[in-house]
Amino acid sequence: MATETKKTTATKKATTVKKAAPATKKVAAATTTKSAAVVSVPKLDKAIYATGKRKDSVARVYLMPGKGNIVINERPMAEYFRRPVLQMILNQPFAVTKREGAYDAFVMVMGGGLSGQAGAVKHGISKALEKSEPDLRAALKAAGFLTRDSRVVERKHYGFRKARRSTQFSKR
Repeated sequence: MATETKKTTATKKATTVKKAAPATKKVAAATTTKSAAVVSVPKLDKAIYATGKRKDSVARVYLMPGKGNIVINERPMAEYFRRPVLQMILNQPFAVTKREGAYDAFVMVMGGGLSGQAGAVKHGISKALEKSEPDLRAALKAAGFLTRDSRVVERKHYGFRKARRSTQFSKR
């Protein structure tokens, strides 16, 4: 940062003024590309709603008849979940029920990491599919998609380094 020293004639004291650094062009370019990737969310009045959970993640899923677009937190699925394994996890309920391209999913997911979020979205999509077509319950239940995976990280206990890891033994 650049500094300047000014002297006032009335008081004859020197004061230091800091000037702000000029804005760079990189910041402006980054904001324009980010806003271009945002997908608009349609009205969800007549959508089928379901909540999916896994670990610390919670996904609110709105399912509507459509072309198979999946939008997560106002971003396309391929942009939000970049790993192909996570994208495959999201498409499993549609593949098991043979409904690829039949529904659009609009998802708001929060909490946890990417793996937990993908599992929560899969659980939510499965529950929404079951609500929309109750005859799909047998296929989804057989695949285990309607069961909430309740495994969570165990809490840290007093006197331990982690949940179960104790301190290293010291002979002396």
